[in-house]
Amino acid sequence: MTSLQEDEDGFERATISSVLDDKNKKILNDSFYGFDIDTTMVRLGLMNLMMHGIDNPHIEYKDSLSKNYNETGDYDIVLANPPFTGKLDKGDVNPDLGIDTGSTELLFLARISKMLRSGGKGAVIIPEGVLFGGSKAQKATREILLKDNQLEAVISLPAGAFKPYTGVKTAILVFTKVEEDSKTWHTDKVWFYALENDGYSLDDNRRKLKENPLPIVKSEYVVRKTADYSDRKNHFFVPLDEIQENDLDLSYNRYKEYEYTEQSYDPPKEILAKLMEMEQGILADMQELNDLIR
Repeated sequence: MTSLQEDEDGFERATISSVLDDKNKKILNDSFYGFDIDTTMVRLGLMNLMMHGIDNPHIEYKDSLSKNYNETGDYDIVLANPPFTGKLDKGDVNPDLGIDTGSTELLFLARISKMLRSGGKGAVIIPEGVLFGGSKAQKATREILLKDNQLEAVISLPAGAFKPYTGVKTAILVFTKVEEDSKTWHTDKVWFYALENDGYSLDDNRRKLKENPLPIVKSEYVVRKTADYSDRKNHFFVPLDEIQENDLDLSYNRYKEYEYTEQSYDPPKEILAKLMEMEQGILADMQELNDLIR
């Protein structure tokens, strides 16, 4: 039997009894696939799925960026947190990915786009440099996101969300595959949102905070198409033509509307007079202290 329960982070999760019938087992066995080049991670993935009732999990030791991996258009959903700032020898990279780079954060985005079937959805965590970098490979990757896919959301995460492992500032990309090697743009506008925290402190201790904004961003994402955005002070849509004018920059800070409060100050002469008065008071106190020491 299944039921929905709220976890400690405020999300509803399904719970499944320890005994699964044959129908559910087949559905689960045919639903989850994973690849990794770290044998320890492969073993952990296999064990985790087996403990949750999946007898024959499809977790394989395989490099999905190599020339030996050529699966395309096979998956409905891809969830990924690829390695940040990794480097590969270009000669080992599958040329079908179409990006001239050895940077893994770019190659994985291209691979995930190719893995998705038409209508399939991807949700990927990437370092924010991917969103605004000016190299040819970075621009080509963003073009894939905007052309081959409908890029739906860029959710900016705060620096420290992955501490103590890395302090790199990251973002979540949510996109739906439309057409492979598209010549036209399939994204008409992109939704931007920024999180101040992820429900935990942003230091190395990562203490749980009283409030958790993650369920809020989930709710805002669901209703984004019907919401009325009168400004760009928090979350908002940006049309494709504006993104094109900004060299395909997808960073939240590029489009956020900042509020500036005009400050008024006393005339310089008045400020200087106050400083001199304060200094005279300090000198008088020091003289009094000096007299006491005698």
